[in-house]
Amino acid sequence: MDRIQELYVILDDKPGALGEMCEVLANDKINIETIGVFGDSAKLLVKDLKQAKKLLEDNNYTVEIRDVLRVVLQNKPGELGYIVSRIGHLGINIDYLYSSIKPGETRSTVILDVSDVDMALKLFE
Repeated sequence: MDRIQELYVILDDKPGALGEMCEVLANDKINIETIGVFGDSAKLLVKDLKQAKKLLEDNNYTVEIRDVLRVVLQNKPGELGYIVSRIGHLGINIDYLYSSIKPGETRSTVILDVSDVDMALKLFE
């Protein structure tokens, strides 16, 4: 488990808003490595956070850089439950998480936004 940073971007709640944001980034050769979309917001992992943040702000997006957790898990039943249960037992709220895994892969990367990143990290030291 490690601390990383993601972009938190507010999107207009309208058809095409996500595509427009992706196009802004693509036009400046910024590749989205990971994305989660939740209603009117997108969470992005990109190589150059500061460049992407400035570009999006220059195009009238509201953007924050946030600390989140990245956890690499074995692809087997119970792995995610074990991690999130331990975090919850400490009273740390998980605001959201996103993940994906290709069939046949042995590991999954999970991104978690938690109410106390430092405490969660100490739990798994």
